[in-house]
Formats: sequence, C-alpha cells, structure tokens
Amino acid sequence: MDKLHSADSSKTVLVSGANGFVGKALCAELFQQGHGVRAAVRSENVQVANSETVPVGEINGETDWTGALSGINVVIHLAARVHVMNDTATDALAEFRKVNVDGALNLARQAVEAGVQRFIFISSIKVNGEGTQLGRPYSAEDEPAPLDPYGISKCEAEDALRQLAAETGLEVVIIRPPLIYGPGVKANFKSMMRYLDKGMPLPLGAIKNRRSLLALDNLIDLIITSIHHPAAANQTFLVGDGEDLSTPELLRRMAEALGKKARLVPIPIPVLMLGASLLGRQAMAQRLCGSLQVDISKARDLLGWTPPVNVDEALRKTAHYYMKSRK
Repeated sequence: MDKLHSADSSKTVLVSGANGFVGKALCAELFQQGHGVRAAVRSENVQVANSETVPVGEINGETDWTGALSGINVVIHLAARVHVMNDTATDALAEFRKVNVDGALNLARQAVEAGVQRFIFISSIKVNGEGTQLGRPYSAEDEPAPLDPYGISKCEAEDALRQLAAETGLEVVIIRPPLIYGPGVKANFKSMMRYLDKGMPLPLGAIKNRRSLLALDNLIDLIITSIHHPAAANQTFLVGDGEDLSTPELLRRMAEALGKKARLVPIPIPVLMLGASLLGRQAMAQRLCGSLQVDISKARDLLGWTPPVNVDEALRKTAHYYMKSRK
C-alpha cells in the first residue's frame, strides 16, 4: 500500500475502479477537498495519485475487500464491466452479472460488516432504457426498462443494493449518468473530436433530436455532494448538464471548442439509417439520431444541487486536453 500520512482513516473514502476515466478525476478532486482517498484497483502494478492505492484483484462475488474497507465510512463504487461493442462473450449477461451484480453486492455486504455508513453506486441511464420521446425525459421514478445485458445487470445490482439497505441500514445512493465526457474521454466522443479536428464532413446535419450529456466535473460534484448530504440516503438520482443538445448542436459547439468549423451535411434520416444498417452500425446511428433526455430536478430539489460547469466550459476543457494529447 502507498499510504498517505496526511489521510485520516476515519474520514477516508474508498473508490473502486479508481484508475478509470471517472475514478482518477474523482480521486484527485476528493484529495483536493481534503478527503483521505483509498483507491481500489485490480492490479498491484497500478498506482493512483494522491491516494492510498490498494490492489483487490478481479471484482466478482468472491473478491476479498477486507484490507480496502478498514476504517472506511463511505464507499464509491465505480468499478464495472462496461458496455462494449461487439461483445464476444458466449453468455454476455452472465459475464456482466459476475462483475456488476455479484461484485457490487459482495462489496456492499463486506462494507456493512466493516461498519461503512454509505455506499454510492454509479449505475447507468441504461437502467431507464435506450431512448426517450422528444421532450419527455426519463425521471428517477420511472419504471426501469433496460434492454441490453449491461443495463440489465446494472438494474439488478440496484435492486440487490436496495434490498441490502432495507435489511441492514446501509445508506445506498444510486446515480445514473448518461454519456460522460471530459478530459481523457475515449470511444465515440473522442472519434467525433478527431473528425471535427480534421475538418471531415459529417452526414448529421438533418438530425433534430435532444440528448442529455454529462460533463465529468458535474458528475464528480454530485458524487461528492452525495457523500455527506443527509437527503441523499437511499435515493436514486439522474444526472446531466442541465442543457440538452441536438447532435448537430453538440458537433458545432464541440468544433468551436476545438477552434474549428463543423462541416455538417444534411442527409435525410432514413438514408442515414439505411447506410448505417448496411455498414452494421445501426446502434451508433440510433444514438446519433435518437433522443435521450434526463430530468435532474430530483437532485436539484432534494440536494440543492445544480451542475457547476456549463456545456461550453466543459467542451473547452475536453477539447484542450484532446489537443494537448493528440499525436
């Protein structure tokens, strides 16, 4: 263990998945705000800055969290088997359940035994479903309707954690983010920045949808708010930036953050979807063309929380990191 002498173990927060995109930024901000940080990672070869780094191995129903939980009051559980394209697992749902359901519940049960008071679980908007009708956002009170193995596993984990909370008194906070972006973002968001940076024409100018996004800074702010806020206990929150964008709006504002001009070609949606189908990219096209909006009013009303960073500021920060790190 890489121990921080300044960390007070009675006030230390355990973060699982601490070396991931969200985890590293969360650990840094927790440290900046004076929290002791214990970072749980899978490999002993990984170290997380400004934290006491603890390797726990693979996360499943058998993981031993004893050393990581000693002296901890709050657990923030980020580690998960994430949604992957072209999953080759024979039984994808079973693989997701091993980590996302069994792994989360095993950690939570051991947390109860260790005297942890609050367990913050980072779930996914996929628990609600894959898309909304325009102007009809998801809310935290909607009946869950997950469709893919990742979303189903997250939904099952939420149910199991709520049951454990009812049985033991553990305070469980569930946060369901949509697409998260920020410095270091990868996958499709980074690809879009690369296309815009190169000035490539994109056939997305005719799309008239609305999607909620989530800046990394805004997610971290809500997580940290949830550590101590009494009203967060045993609640589920949807979170977003508070401004929903169409795909063309997002691309134009992302291009502006990069110092570029978006070249958007207004291809009719049926033609776009047909082309995506022929290329085997229907899921990506649906995300680009469809709407997915979230209602964050519950976090506003119960916690007095508002997103501290606006979309343009977050896009500038993301673009700055991309331009510094591009090769």
